Amino acid sequence: MRVTNIPVIALTGYLGAGKTSLLNHVLRTPRARVGVIINDFGAINVDAGLVTGQIDEPSSITGGCVCCLPDNGGLDDALTKLADPRLDLDAIIVETSGLADPVAVTRLIRFSGVAGVRPGGIVDVIDAVTHFDVVDCNSSPPARYAAASLVVVNKLDQLPAADRAPMLERIERRVRERNPVAPVVGTVGARIDPALLYDLPVSGDEPGQLSLRELLFDSATDEAPRAHADDGHANADAVTATSSGCIDPGKLLDLMEDPPSGVYRLKGTIAVRYRTAVRTYVANLVGPAIHIATAVTTATPNSLVAIGMDLDTERVRDRLHEALGPKDGNAPADAIRRLQRYRRLSL
Repeated sequence: MRVTNIPVIALTGYLGAGKTSLLNHVLRTPRARVGVIINDFGAINVDAGLVTGQIDEPSSITGGCVCCLPDNGGLDDALTKLADPRLDLDAIIVETSGLADPVAVTRLIRFSGVAGVRPGGIVDVIDAVTHFDVVDCNSSPPARYAAASLVVVNKLDQLPAADRAPMLERIERRVRERNPVAPVVGTVGARIDPALLYDLPVSGDEPGQLSLRELLFDSATDEAPRAHADDGHANADAVTATSSGCIDPGKLLDLMEDPPSGVYRLKGTIAVRYRTAVRTYVANLVGPAIHIATAVTTATPNSLVAIGMDLDTERVRDRLHEALGPKDGNAPADAIRRLQRYRRLSL
């Protein structure tokens, strides 16, 4: 059974940008258990061959657009159904209609109040061919850029080869006017590595421990080829670090508030000593969103995994080890206050 909160990932983007293509690609991941929430506005062409066994509990929302639902409306009901621990889902993906406002979607998920879930990021899918004619067509960049935690520039194959890198750079410059941190990646067929979105289970994993897949992923990525803007697939790198004893949570929060370049997700467990008691926490970072929760007693600290693209693995590893450095005695009181503040905001 799942012992951590389920990430709720929103897919936004104008009609035809490639949201459903991205969803279908992610659903093909072996062993993934994904709950899916879709809109009834228009046709949602989730691959029928993936529904059985992959979309464990598809839920449908009426009302045209997620961001138009009343506060007590369908999204909370769907999330409550999918957060049932008996389903043991790895992630919940909300595919919004093309009319959905990412800023409003962010608020709905953040303040849903449903137990057992946490924000898992806003993935905004962009059509590289029509974007500046349909979406970003004014002097000021659209507000939707500010809400995104990951921007996927899709359909690069439909541009002349010489125009693909310049288009990606042009979109990234516009995004940066509203959002200084969200990664901007180019794809064909909206193919992104599912590891950028959520953790994939491996049979036999113990709760709170790093999976064998994650530990092997770390060593493998040092030798793996990097993704390029024109290869059509956004691949993920991962770096892992572990330590024993208790840590200074202030150093961990410094890392999460200012992660190394390219890091999109950061997750792990930590042990902290304060007033003679040792407490264990689960930490998750997605884009700019930090989530801290109390860990189950079986969790094994200290461990951190950084996931992102084009990582400087040695620099990232050094930052992880610095954050996990042992702290003798009680953690500083100001660091405990920071940690508890994030934990309260994560409830």
